This record gives sequence, structure tokens and C-alpha cells, in this order.
Amino acid sequence: MSVLCKNELLPWIPLISALGFLLLLRHLICLTRWRGLNLILVSRSRDKLEQLSEELLATNERLRVRILALDLDGDISGGVREIGEMAKDLDVGVLINNVGVICLNARFFHEVEEELWRSLVRVNIEGMVSFTRAVLPAMLRRGRGAVVNIGSGGAVVLPSIPLSAMYASTKAFVDQFSRSLHVEYRHHGIHVQCQIPLYIATKMVSMVIKIDKPSIFVPSPEDYTEAAIRQIGYEARRMPYWSHSVQWFFARLVPVSLLDFWILNRALKRRARSPPTFSGLTDRAVQGIVAG
Repeated sequence: MSVLCKNELLPWIPLISALGFLLLLRHLICLTRWRGLNLILVSRSRDKLEQLSEELLATNERLRVRILALDLDGDISGGVREIGEMAKDLDVGVLINNVGVICLNARFFHEVEEELWRSLVRVNIEGMVSFTRAVLPAMLRRGRGAVVNIGSGGAVVLPSIPLSAMYASTKAFVDQFSRSLHVEYRHHGIHVQCQIPLYIATKMVSMVIKIDKPSIFVPSPEDYTEAAIRQIGYEARRMPYWSHSVQWFFARLVPVSLLDFWILNRALKRRARSPPTFSGLTDRAVQGIVAG
């Protein structure tokens, strides 16, 4: 049974996210709210955070919400310290690191501007590591807690992601980091998990591939989130949605060389439709809850 369903953890959840997928964020909040959990929302736009907080409090007066506006692609040291102080004062039980950036155009690595790949590393790796380290001391003192990091099927299910090498590599780090920390801290009552999504019908995914509407293999944000929240507390690496697990099973039956050939050809076709530019503006990374 999920640790959230059993109410084994303390009642504050820091949610490190972005508001590009507001629908998914709201649904996650609805799922946690009825368990008596409160929220610390971290994202770039203070105005949107305040608006979301007001909407939540209007529907549930007992809910407690704190907000922290922070650009995860900039200097996050102050925000990390603030989260660490919150973790000391509040009953922080679960940290959800679910922000990520992705290059919108398929590119050979030598075509990727240095600032863009550094942005991938800052947000997808440094931000996650910093916030995880900030809350662990308080969790250790209390002897319980959970950290959930959102990975990507591109780093686990597929043997390679050509023309998106930096993104796939940062998500591979998320997977290994999470599984290693799980072994380090599980005997201290702290559960660390990497959740692995494939494609989800979100605005961010539609910028990369054409998805008109949810399907059996591409769930809606609501359906995926309901599955994901119930999987917290199980294995260190977890693929929450059932049809994604089915795809993973069959992918393991396909020879690696054939998968590599298929993935490369898809990437080359996508690159031909949207030739890479060097402005760094049209394909600046898009933050979101899932980076499938």
C-alpha cells in the first residue's frame, strides 16, 4: 500500500514544480489534500503560485499552503536554504522533485549551445540534488520521510535517445541517484523513489511529438497522476501507469540494434521537420511535472 494512503508520513509535501502543467499540478494537489497533507509549492511565477494557492484555499479552508517563487535555471541557493529551514520547522514528510527541461528540437550534440545543455544540467540534476539534500537532515532526525524524483522512460526503457543525448543522460542520473539513495537511507525510515513515465498527454509532450488527445498508451494528466501518487512507497524504481509498463515489457523483447535504428530514424525525421536553430530561444527548455 502507498505510504500516502497509509498516512505514515508527516503532513507537509514540498512540491518542486513548474506551472506549465497546471492541470496536472491541481490534480496532484486534490489527491494529496484529502489525505490531510499540506503543500509547499515551488515554481518560477509568484503570481501563478498565489493564484493557485487562493483557489485551493477557497475549496478547502483546512488546507495549508506555502509558496516559494524560484527560477530553477538561475541561482537557487537562497531557495534551497529556505526549503531547508522549512523542513526544520514543518513536518515535511514527502519531497516531490518533478521539474524538468527538454530541448524541443532534435539535435546532434555538437549543435546544442553550451548554455542550453548547461540549463539541462542545472534544472534536471542540480536542482533535484540540492532540494533533496536540503530536506534529508530533517527527515533523518524524525526517522521517516519519502523523496520522489520524476525520471523518464527515455533513460530507462530505451537503450539510447540519439539527438536528445543530454536530456536522456540527465534523466539517467535521476534514476541512478534515486536508487542509490534508497539503499543509503531505507534503514533510516526514508524511502527514495524514481518514478518513470512514458508519454503523457500534456502541452510539453505535444511540443515534441504530435498528440491530439489521450489514448490507452498516452494517459491524461489526471489518470497518470492518480496512478503515480498511489505508487509512492513501493520499489525504488517504479513505472506507475499500467499501459506504460506494458510498453516497457514489450520493449525488452526487441533487439537493442533494432530499437536504436528505429529511435534514430524517428529523431532524424523530427529534426528534418524542425531544423535546429542557434538562437536558444525557440527551444528553450520547458519546465513541467513530467518529462516523458
